[in-house]
Amino acid sequence: MLGSTSAFALMAIAIRFASATIPTTEVAFFRNFFGLLALLPILMHAGNGIPRTRHLGRYLVRTLVGLGSMLCAFWAIGHLPLSQAISLSYAAPLFATIAAVLWLGEIVRVRRWIAVSAGFIGVLVILRPGVAFSLPMLVPVFGALLAALVAIQMKQLSKIDPPDTIVFYTYLLWVPLSLAPALFQWVWPGPVAWLWLIATGVLGTLGQWLWTRALRLGEVSALQPISFVQLPIVVLFGWWLFGETLDIWTAAGAAIVFGANGYIAHREAVLSRRAASQRPTEAAKPAE
Repeated sequence: MLGSTSAFALMAIAIRFASATIPTTEVAFFRNFFGLLALLPILMHAGNGIPRTRHLGRYLVRTLVGLGSMLCAFWAIGHLPLSQAISLSYAAPLFATIAAVLWLGEIVRVRRWIAVSAGFIGVLVILRPGVAFSLPMLVPVFGALLAALVAIQMKQLSKIDPPDTIVFYTYLLWVPLSLAPALFQWVWPGPVAWLWLIATGVLGTLGQWLWTRALRLGEVSALQPISFVQLPIVVLFGWWLFGETLDIWTAAGAAIVFGANGYIAHREAVLSRRAASQRPTEAAKPAE
């Protein structure tokens, strides 16, 4: 999980450098293109060949929503302070909790609703409406909302297809879908820009691959706090490379959001373990 978090943090730095000369839509295309190229050897090494699915329509919807989230996140990384863009992106699990209730019919009890409410208070602390608020600050928030919808779709797809199939078809559809808007703003990258674009694809794929493996090996409640290491890494590089500083409001709001997400992940893990422990008991009951 630490490797995944570090890869995503370094990808954000590569996106910032690439965005200096390349439009956001084109950065997203090359991130997907080089990401697919990096993914293919991993799939071939697994020895299962090209994955197959019968649910291309559902993947198309998932990739369209995911592309919207990606464009918002990449634009925010390229145009807002890195600490602010990354902190606001962590609103996604808060939106995902609400979406799970509305979309999947999941039951969320009082303590998790309190955590969600606290998380959105943290978002408001970062945004500071009426004080330092500007409309561009809503872009990563909208991206987080779309990312939450993607998380729900991923949960549904995971019940019908294995992880490698989901990742492969996501990238396979992302490449042509992201190419279409990129063509309207196309700028041929220079030699240095090519390096940053390749880095976004390789680091993004590496981050996702390590993330799926981490979730397979450990519990979400233990892994979630590690993902927050992305912020200090990004803040450090933002200060070192771009002269950015972390203001007190962003730090305070991020702490509240991270705390809320950590508690939500902890409660989900507790309830999952409780449900798993009850299944053998229920299975042992005689039929009535």
